[in-house]
Amino acid sequence: MKKAIKKDVLLGDEAVALAAFQAGLTAAFSYPGTPASEIMEYLIRLARQQGGVKATWCVNEKVAYEEALGVSFAGKRALVSMKHVGLNVAADPFMNSALTKILGGLVVVVADDPSMHSSQNEQDSRYYAHFARIFCLEPSNHQEAYEMTRVAFDLSEKYHIPILLRLVTRLSHSRSEVVYGDKRDPNPLRRGDWQDWTLLPANARRRFAALLDIQQDLVREANSSPFNSLTLSPTSSLGIITSGIGYNYVQENINDLDQPPSILKISTYPLPLELIQQLMSAAQEILIVEEGYPFIEERLRGLLGVQDKIIRGKLSGDLPLTGELTPDTVRAALGLAPLPRLEIEEKLLASRPPQLCPGCPHYDTFVALKEALKGYSQATVFSDIGCYTLGALPPLSAIDTCVCMGASVSMAKGGAEAGLFPSVAVIGDSTFTHSGMTPLLDAAAANVNMTVVIVDNAVVAMTGGQPTYATGERLAQICAGLGVAPEHIRQIIPLPKNKEVNSRVIKEEIEYPGTSVVISTRECIQEVKKRAKRR
Repeated sequence: MKKAIKKDVLLGDEAVALAAFQAGLTAAFSYPGTPASEIMEYLIRLARQQGGVKATWCVNEKVAYEEALGVSFAGKRALVSMKHVGLNVAADPFMNSALTKILGGLVVVVADDPSMHSSQNEQDSRYYAHFARIFCLEPSNHQEAYEMTRVAFDLSEKYHIPILLRLVTRLSHSRSEVVYGDKRDPNPLRRGDWQDWTLLPANARRRFAALLDIQQDLVREANSSPFNSLTLSPTSSLGIITSGIGYNYVQENINDLDQPPSILKISTYPLPLELIQQLMSAAQEILIVEEGYPFIEERLRGLLGVQDKIIRGKLSGDLPLTGELTPDTVRAALGLAPLPRLEIEEKLLASRPPQLCPGCPHYDTFVALKEALKGYSQATVFSDIGCYTLGALPPLSAIDTCVCMGASVSMAKGGAEAGLFPSVAVIGDSTFTHSGMTPLLDAAAANVNMTVVIVDNAVVAMTGGQPTYATGERLAQICAGLGVAPEHIRQIIPLPKNKEVNSRVIKEEIEYPGTSVVISTRECIQEVKKRAKRR
């Protein structure tokens, strides 16, 4: 009897999660961050339905990565997922894990965010893979996302290195049909060798030499990978090198060219040098279409360029250096006329910038904070990553900075030491446990004249309502444990009726000449609504 084909319509993130679950996964770890959050959301759902896998949110990406490393040391397969800036947080274990001898397959899924839809930069994670000298896979569609994830575990165990899978927003958050296979059994339990996992200088030098020794093997793996494909044209002098989601935009437009070009689709890093050489030999003009930074283009051009070849791409200005690629921008780079489009009246729709939800506790916290800061000419509010970052916009216009996770507390300490007064940090409960505790330890040790306002809504709200690891009284206990004087750890309830008393409490702590904390606690309004619906 013919075997039935199993298929489903999945987000790109969900395709990765399903593949990992079926690839013999033992455990997966993550910290919420768009556009990667749905990977863990789907894994948690699969684990609850079918069992056999540990899928959990962690306090930050570094912790998530290190927990995955522990699973790999035990010979089991692990996945760690995060958004692109999360890899900055996990960079220390990421870089060093390349020198360990990975035992159970370790797949690192990083979702980049070109155009910065919900991020503070649009860095390209391929550079991290190159920096660590590991193998990277980049899917162009949902089916490849599924297949590459399964292959990534095998490659990790073959070469004893972590494998990076790079996604981008359009792939992570779009849906397509995915054909999937059967579930593989987990690996047996076994322990790694201490000499391959204890990075004392003598061991680290030996392990780094081993990493260097496999570099040519990784290039050969790229040259033979079925995910790379080369089609040579006997009639056109144009060659296109494309990768990831950009491949789809090329395919949407090439039928409108007079002659079909040669096309090299790249899905692996290191780059497939043999395939690139074949394309370069067959084409006079090369257009490079890649989402993100000009990673491939930089390597193709080198320092002095390529003689007798015309190379076009982001560095030549034919494609934009920032933002997402689109079929239209690729079409223009191909020299094709724009497709007909409907012209609409300008300003047909009013601008609608994002706002805090009606009834959001953060709004009432900011109202009280602004009232407390009246009369201070140098009042500075250093904020952080979360829903409360929207406090930068009118009508609140309540914050002055937002740089990265945990920076509010560190920057407030620096600002205070430079002479700013009052110097106030605003940070959410989840961001505080992610990256805010260590700078508060630093501030409390020096008793710097600053105030930290922890806006505690008892959930990771901005990314969909994931669990937080400290809320309410536990936050107060943590702050006391970090060295903040208990009498200067104050708790308020952010409601309109409490505006006057809340403002007074904040002002009292601002006037205290040392490190103080105000914890503003009220549950996220969206979580209240969700709970009411479940009743």
